[in-house]
Amino acid sequence: MKKAVYLEPHVLEVVEDEVPVIGPDEALLRVRDCTICGTDLRIYNYGHFKIPTGAKRVLGHEVVGEIAEVGGQVQGLKPGMRVAIAPNIGCGHCDMCVQGWNQLCPDYEAFGISLDGGFAEYMKIPAAAIRQGNILEIPDGISYREAVLVEPLSCVYNGFESIGIKPGDTVVVFGAGPIGLLHVQLARLGGATKIILCEPVEERLQEGRRYGADILINPQQEDIKAVVKEETKGKGADAVITAVSAAVVQQQALEIAGILGRINFFGGLPRGQETVSLNTNLIHYKQLIVTGTTGSNHRQYRRSLELIAAGKVETGSLIGRIYPLEAIAEAFQQGNTGKKIAISFEK
Repeated sequence: MKKAVYLEPHVLEVVEDEVPVIGPDEALLRVRDCTICGTDLRIYNYGHFKIPTGAKRVLGHEVVGEIAEVGGQVQGLKPGMRVAIAPNIGCGHCDMCVQGWNQLCPDYEAFGISLDGGFAEYMKIPAAAIRQGNILEIPDGISYREAVLVEPLSCVYNGFESIGIKPGDTVVVFGAGPIGLLHVQLARLGGATKIILCEPVEERLQEGRRYGADILINPQQEDIKAVVKEETKGKGADAVITAVSAAVVQQQALEIAGILGRINFFGGLPRGQETVSLNTNLIHYKQLIVTGTTGSNHRQYRRSLELIAAGKVETGSLIGRIYPLEAIAEAFQQGNTGKKIAISFEK
């Protein structure tokens, strides 16, 4: 089989290897689609603490495919089943895991990070992932291309839950990449009356209307604070989501949120830029709730797949270019262009 191996920052190599051999309590996935995540790009550029120097790793954790083989002790899976894979595997018994936050387990494993992931023709599914419910059947009527974005949608769902968007809210979303547009769609489902989308790249900004944004702001052409003040009659936003990795946006979020506003710092900041100067008096005097979210748990992943299956969230159109595995280096170079990039194994 072919697989793309991460060797060190900025080095990916497509090689031939044997198809993984599975044990009696494991399964083998024939990968159909795997999209490039911001986490993949960060690993590609900077490495990851769970990938030791000198280790070889197949990246890719936004992955869907078909069960190719199951071990004799595996129940609930069968060859030919179309499945989506929740990437984070908790230990199952720590405080975080027993509360349902498997992605916050201090000893978590993850496909594409500590385990080989989806940028390969086949991927081994370990017993723990099967036992803990990481493998979900894709409902009929959903394509692999639509289902492959259930993982990023589940992360967005985590952020959505953290700030409790409700009917009547005015919501501001910073960033009109795929993640920002998923946030727009969930805000609309949550009942937001007005959704304001901020994005400096005009082409990306204009796509926002298709997904439910009401007001479009290009911060290079308009004053964000002034527009939000006008659109909310001076009250400020009820909820603000920073779906970009920029310190200035986190600062602005505190400024445009209204009294009792809720803020989700969804996008993490680059290494070396994590410390941000924030006016904490804004949090204090406006009684703001500021949250951060990372990844998603199994419940959120399942709910997100259900949303896609019900046609409530549009995902397939968020994928821009599709590459074969052999062109993965080019695909990673295109990863910051603002569209989801998919590696496809479908013929």
